[in-house]
Amino acid sequence: MFAYLFRRLLYALPILLGVNIITFALFFVVNTPDDMARMQLGTKRVTPEAIERWKADRGYDKPLFFNESASGARALTDTVFFDKSIRMFAFDFGRAEDGRDIAREIRMRMGPSLAIAIPTFILGLVATVSFALMLVFFRATPLDFWGVVICVAMMSISSLFYIIGGQWLISKVWHLVPISGYDGGLDAPRFLILPVLLGVISGIGSSTRWYRTIFLEEISRDYVRTARAKGLSERVVLFRHVLKNAMIPILTGVVVVIPMLFMGSLIIESFFGIPGLGSYTIDAIQSQDFAVVRAMVFIGSVLYIIGLIATDVSYTFVDPRVRLQ
Repeated sequence: MFAYLFRRLLYALPILLGVNIITFALFFVVNTPDDMARMQLGTKRVTPEAIERWKADRGYDKPLFFNESASGARALTDTVFFDKSIRMFAFDFGRAEDGRDIAREIRMRMGPSLAIAIPTFILGLVATVSFALMLVFFRATPLDFWGVVICVAMMSISSLFYIIGGQWLISKVWHLVPISGYDGGLDAPRFLILPVLLGVISGIGSSTRWYRTIFLEEISRDYVRTARAKGLSERVVLFRHVLKNAMIPILTGVVVVIPMLFMGSLIIESFFGIPGLGSYTIDAIQSQDFAVVRAMVFIGSVLYIIGLIATDVSYTFVDPRVRLQ
């Protein structure tokens, strides 16, 4: 297993480098350093001297990828890409355009993001798997039919509807929780209940249909018929055998959510005014702060790769027959 993990980590390096290069190139196709300077200076008639001074202060006065005026290795190292992107492999994210330390901002905002993402993830997984198992247990009955109809209806509704409708009904009409904002300590649950609840509800439709399909596929296999022939009840077959054997595809789907646990929910945090990593990313995109966007894309890539490796390792615990090579 250690050899497998070492190989996967080596494979991750060129992937991260490629993500950095693509992100860097795409950003500077949209905005040149001169455009960034004009936007950050915020003046209509900014002088060329002010633009050059802004670029020099932030290290954008160098060539992007290749420095023709330098010799040897400095032709590659004395560039904007090397200064701004390569050092992220040491988790040195530098400073945002407003001068604030990006790593410090990430540490401060990680708490609110996790406070929303972890309960939403756990409660959503339990609710959708349980609902899917119930539909499979009562398959080919009116309960199963109307359950699928409800799931399809919930899938067809935008998540923005749940957010806006939930804010209006629960906060504005019933006055049960604050409509937006965030506070730490003992007051935090008051601000987190509504976004967590809406996050779980908005994902029930699609997730339940997917898990129901997985369970229906498993319940038609030979080992299920053998278990029934031995006299096991439908409840035991479903919860002890079907659920266990369906864990591999479930784990595969869970890995997609792992980066979001740390990166935060872009929409929910923005609508509820949560000072997490999701709203931090949205604000950086709106202000075209390349340093923050680049750091968040890099962190998301690292977390996704870690999630893939963790998923492969978890297969060995779910099914001992799986061998990592």
